[in-house]
Amino acid sequence: MHPTENEPLPQGGHAEIRIVSATPEAARAVAEVIRRCFAGAEQRSYPAPGGGTRLHLTVDTETAAGPARTWLATSRPPTGPGPHTEEP
Repeated sequence: MHPTENEPLPQGGHAEIRIVSATPEAARAVAEVIRRCFAGAEQRSYPAPGGGTRLHLTVDTETAAGPARTWLATSRPPTGPGPHTEEP
């Protein structure tokens, strides 16, 4: 996909990101990494020529995403108040 002269620029402090992949899962995996770095992330998905997927993101380049968590932290079950085993 090539940009056109008529395509509007994103507003200041934002960037448009285009991801093209053979599968929707691959595009979503890349988008997830980008969302860990930048706030925002309006997302739109379109079919790509040849059966692939195009994913468009709008990110806020002036605002960092929330604090990143390590893969170890995200793989552990949540802790804290929750139902006890004796509760229905």
